[in-house]
Amino acid sequence: MKKMIQASMIAAISVIIAFSSCTRNATTPPITSIEKTDSLKVNFSSSSPFAFFSFKNGAIVANSDSATLAWDFGLRFTTFILNSNAFGPGNAGAILQNNIYTAVTAAPSTGYAYDTTTSQKGIKDGSWYDYNPVTRSFAPKAGKTFIFRTANNFYVKMELLAVDYEAFIGPIPLRLIYRFRYTYQANGTTVF
Repeated sequence: MKKMIQASMIAAISVIIAFSSCTRNATTPPITSIEKTDSLKVNFSSSSPFAFFSFKNGAIVANSDSATLAWDFGLRFTTFILNSNAFGPGNAGAILQNNIYTAVTAAPSTGYAYDTTTSQKGIKDGSWYDYNPVTRSFAPKAGKTFIFRTANNFYVKMELLAVDYEAFIGPIPLRLIYRFRYTYQANGTTVF
């Protein structure tokens, strides 16, 4: 009988230890960041449609969804727009930090810029690139990292790696190819 009681106690203690080691603090969600390198082809003309991008899906969004929360930023030539205020129903905002990508470990809680009007954009044209008139090339400025709050209030850090012309025939290119890497924080926290 004594051995049965000891065995039962050992089994009960084992179950308690197993369950207590599996509990998680409900207020601290696990970090679930998605890191990706991607590219986006955008129209070279400043009068053509924007190319819309979703960080959550890591994909281009159709222009027919421009009035939805399906996209986070749009890009045409060298102009960024955000899904908020003047251009969409979302809550997207952006900060361009003077910091290298790997050094950015968290998104700020305040300080995001918005497209308040069609002419007052959150990401200023020319703030993120250098243009060489001799080679007619665009180069992302070194040490610049975009911090985005998405249309649905998630956080992303992004670095532009290169801007190249798509192969073209004739005097004017049709599209630019933006290459970038980003980290999307899928659990809603600001930690990357």
